[in-house]
Amino acid sequence: MARATSQKSTLDLAKDYASDRIEERPTPPGVMRWSFILTWFMRVLAILWIMKGLSAWAVILGIWTPIGHFEGRTTGYQATVIYFALIDLIAAVGLWMGSTWGGIMWLLAVMSHLILAAFFPNVVSSGLMTIAFFLTLVVVYLGISWLGAQEK
Repeated sequence: MARATSQKSTLDLAKDYASDRIEERPTPPGVMRWSFILTWFMRVLAILWIMKGLSAWAVILGIWTPIGHFEGRTTGYQATVIYFALIDLIAAVGLWMGSTWGGIMWLLAVMSHLILAAFFPNVVSSGLMTIAFFLTLVVVYLGISWLGAQEK
């Protein structure tokens, strides 16, 4: 008799756990899925940042030299180009994977670029259009991320 009672309580517990389960419901048609949009926005950014990182490597390797050879430039310029050659590609991989650290690395790369462009324009040359483009990307990324977080 004690065994039957313990078995019944085990079944009742299993039913309770089953009713507490969260099930994903399909989204109704016409509703935007912000997490989906965020994933594809991050992938587009990843492609752009791969190109940006590869252009820095082209400067280092001497394939594309906008102003003189890489070895003949100042140490500050060389360090900056190497920094962006690394961080841009790392950020691009993280963005493509859709991971949180990818977005953080991308924000670090963009903010580094903007700060260096503001304080050292001879090292990182950026026009007003480039700065406006980067700031627009940051605002769009933060907005879509916020909407994606509210969706859950």
